[in-house]
Amino acid sequence: MLMPNRESKKEERRKKREAFFNDAEIWWDKLDNTAHIFPVIAGENMSNVYRISVILKEDIIPEKLQEALSMVLPKFKGFNVRLRQGLFWYYFEKNGKPAPTVREESYYPCRLIVPHKNRSYLFRVSYYKKKINLEVFHVLSDGMGSLAFLKELTYQYLRLVHPTLRDNHGDTLSSETSMNREDSFLSNFKKKAAKPYVSNRAFLIKGPRLTKNEVGILHGYMQVEQLKTLSRSLGVTINELLVAVFTYSIYQEHLEEVKNNKAIRIAVPVNLRGFFDSITTKNFFAVVSSEFHAARDNYTFEAVLEIVKASLRNQITPDNLMKIVSYNVSNEKNLLIQVLPLEIKKLAMYYIFRKASLANTSTISNLGNVVFKEEYAPYIDKCNAIIALSKGQNLKGIVCSYNGVLSYTFSSILVKPAIQRRFFRKFVELGVDVAVESNGVYDE
Repeated sequence: MLMPNRESKKEERRKKREAFFNDAEIWWDKLDNTAHIFPVIAGENMSNVYRISVILKEDIIPEKLQEALSMVLPKFKGFNVRLRQGLFWYYFEKNGKPAPTVREESYYPCRLIVPHKNRSYLFRVSYYKKKINLEVFHVLSDGMGSLAFLKELTYQYLRLVHPTLRDNHGDTLSSETSMNREDSFLSNFKKKAAKPYVSNRAFLIKGPRLTKNEVGILHGYMQVEQLKTLSRSLGVTINELLVAVFTYSIYQEHLEEVKNNKAIRIAVPVNLRGFFDSITTKNFFAVVSSEFHAARDNYTFEAVLEIVKASLRNQITPDNLMKIVSYNVSNEKNLLIQVLPLEIKKLAMYYIFRKASLANTSTISNLGNVVFKEEYAPYIDKCNAIIALSKGQNLKGIVCSYNGVLSYTFSSILVKPAIQRRFFRKFVELGVDVAVESNGVYDE
């Protein structure tokens, strides 16, 4: 009696394998140029995971969110993958398992994603009260690609909860949602360029740390119109203003340490899609760094602002961004590097990362303005994001805007939120209203 059962299971497995390999869609994919580093350096203390959250105006129904995820995931081939290790490079392979389980948020954000505990997926979805969280391992995509996935997940969830939306709009993806998975680094490579990065050590923010695995989160909400008015009056962009206030806050808080010492260098990832006419959902960004070297102890905020402004504008140009892309891609295209076994590549990449990781004091990432389709907007209150910490950077910031409100979120493993406090107080001093939320680690 057991033989037929064994044979039927064997036949079922054979059919699954056959269906997998005969899938009309491409079931494997290369990592983009930037993504190669993330599996090498990821660990418990540096997860390379970021979170984007949508806060609705109603409590989340977990079963509906799980159903929405199960419906949307198969449509996103870039998220329906698992990471595999080849002889020469990591690569993606179609996953095909049921969607990862949606869970209520119960721990600190941006923890390491362990694939074998997550049905081999490289992202997770959680919820808390009215909030939907998407956490993504950076190897999959940058914020732009992940935002597209989160928007469609939110739309599908709302259609399930509000049947009228489903009746009116169906369950298809939005026409503006890109499924493009090209490696825009490779497609825009021109010729080898000299190293465009500064790699000497920057000033690092240190101090007593929170307990292991604890992360302090502070969200600051500001009106975009107030920031626009202030920025125009100062002759800068909002992003330049944010970087300058952060730089000035570090300078003020660590005045004696930074004077005539290492530079305060803030890494600023730049979305390259607008510069190179790309719609890829893979990673496509370059990192520039604003630099402020405190030669004395009496810099005004206006002086720091001008230095930061000039530093960023000198680097965020099509020519310089092309140099960064070309330098990064030329290393991948090097024939000697290509034929090295992955295990040797991993050692080399980790060595290069360790050397470069201390070149920046902190990071400010900006996801830009998030726009939801008009029919879904009445159900959405706000958005925010969180970025994981990395080696040498014990305090980071990430920005996004929605419906006229800019969210600036600090993540930190330091006990004292002194720099964060200076940052938000400076904006109040400059005439901008700030509302602050915490995850409870900081009681102020």
